Amino acid sequence: MISADRLTKRFGDHTVVDSVTFEVEKGEILGFLGPNAAGKTTTMKMLTCYFPPSDGTARIAGFDVVAESLQVRRMIGFLPENVPLYPEMTVREYLEFAAAAKSVPHADRRQAVTQALDRCNLGEVESQLIGTISRGFRQRVGLGQAIINNPPVLILDEPTVGLDPAQIRDIRELIKELGRTSTVILSTHILPEVSLTCNRVVILHKGRIREVDTPENLTAKLQTVNTVRLQVRGAQEEVHAALGQVQGVQNVTRLEEPGSDGVLFRVQVPRDLDVRGELSRLIVQKGWDLLELHSEGVSLEEIFLNVVQREVETNQGGEAS
Repeated sequence: MISADRLTKRFGDHTVVDSVTFEVEKGEILGFLGPNAAGKTTTMKMLTCYFPPSDGTARIAGFDVVAESLQVRRMIGFLPENVPLYPEMTVREYLEFAAAAKSVPHADRRQAVTQALDRCNLGEVESQLIGTISRGFRQRVGLGQAIINNPPVLILDEPTVGLDPAQIRDIRELIKELGRTSTVILSTHILPEVSLTCNRVVILHKGRIREVDTPENLTAKLQTVNTVRLQVRGAQEEVHAALGQVQGVQNVTRLEEPGSDGVLFRVQVPRDLDVRGELSRLIVQKGWDLLELHSEGVSLEEIFLNVVQREVETNQGGEAS
């Protein structure tokens, strides 16, 4: 449904996106993950025909974003990071305007607006001026205009930026629902968004793709250690020292969580080593109380930092040679 081949964007001598290549299948939710200035927004603006690429090509549903930009625009719904809303319009008026601007047939507009209001849970504010509704509702209005013409492709730039936790949860669930009928690309620098929403992840850093895979495969490929979390009731320093003496343990970290019963530790060992049995036996032998013991999976944050650190080490090695 979406394909990019060596997509590149330069502004003067500065390369913002450098030879990016990826594909997104029909019905897939793909996450662009990266820090600010990684090239996420610029890539999206090329896919949505805002910027022409300096080099390379991109296609949406088979249409070239440069040579067939009008056809591409008809195929996509775009939610930019800063949603272009008109505060003096009501929510319904704005969605009616968006339907007309996107050439939804006049006979179908009422139904299209009603459907967008329903899917984005905007019914309670449909008669309010946009300038008077909350940030979360304004983000929903932005999503409403993106889906008003039922596009097969949705491109969402930082869809949860600036929202509170409850609003983020609601928008996340809406995106997953939209992914049932549309191909979705979303960008974020908020790591949990990708693992909770997306089928695949593209990690961008300094304008280049570093990894493309599912969150599960990235975990399996990039996890370098096995981490065990323990909660022990005992003398903190004694427990810390004893855990560090278990064969294979590389690192023991005290976790600060106020109000917890006992002391929390994170123990790291080589990826293929399981020391849970040794740890539990040690604690019982010492007469301490074992309140919790379980393996922790590697987080997307750790995966991202691993990718960036590998790049730094590679660059340093190249400079040294």
